Amino acid sequence: MARHPRVILPGVALHVVQRGNNRNPCFREDADYLTYLACLRHLAGKYACEVHAYCLMTNHVHLLLTPADSDRCGLLMRDLGRSYVPYFNRRHGRSGTLWEGRFRCCLAESARYVLACYRYIELNPVRAGMASAAAAYRWSSHGGNSGTRKDLLLKPHAEYLALGNEETTRCAAYIGLFHQTLDPSVLRSIREATHGGFPLVSERFKSAVLEPAGFRTERRKPGPRVEAPGGVYACEPG
Repeated sequence: MARHPRVILPGVALHVVQRGNNRNPCFREDADYLTYLACLRHLAGKYACEVHAYCLMTNHVHLLLTPADSDRCGLLMRDLGRSYVPYFNRRHGRSGTLWEGRFRCCLAESARYVLACYRYIELNPVRAGMASAAAAYRWSSHGGNSGTRKDLLLKPHAEYLALGNEETTRCAAYIGLFHQTLDPSVLRSIREATHGGFPLVSERFKSAVLEPAGFRTERRKPGPRVEAPGGVYACEPG
């Protein structure tokens, strides 16, 4: 079966997921997490990809980033593998592939979904039972986004900046988002869109950008169309 092309647009946030091969660990000790983050920071600068949020789980990675051009995310992920995988194999006496095929991704264009992706990513350890709260997990962007520690990797998205005019106001508003339950329909939409490569976009973006460019706005059968409250659709490239 032919692969669907990824929908990646310059200046539009992208939720990226990459899993360990056969769900095996891709991080075993602190040095692994630190090395991955150092590589990510270097390559994000090299390829002009702004990283807004991340979470390094034991056997997979979540990123929320905005590439300057449509090819930059692919280049970043390619070189991240070329840098990190040899390190991991040498350190742990193994060989062969580390990641499970291609990375998966989906656009997150609407205000509703950008901030939801921030929360979805940083709450991953809580959903997995690895932490009692987002703030309790060390290997995510939550400390940087909540203002409890400095994280030089992060660049704030416009929707994050819209939370307040002052840094203290933004951080307080951001922390407040984690006191609310993430809407199950939004959670499901993010999962399905990322797995299937279907952009999560507003009705306006769909009609102004995707449809003129020839992208389909419904999944091919037999998969059902995913429509979340608020006029946000999961779309498939044609």
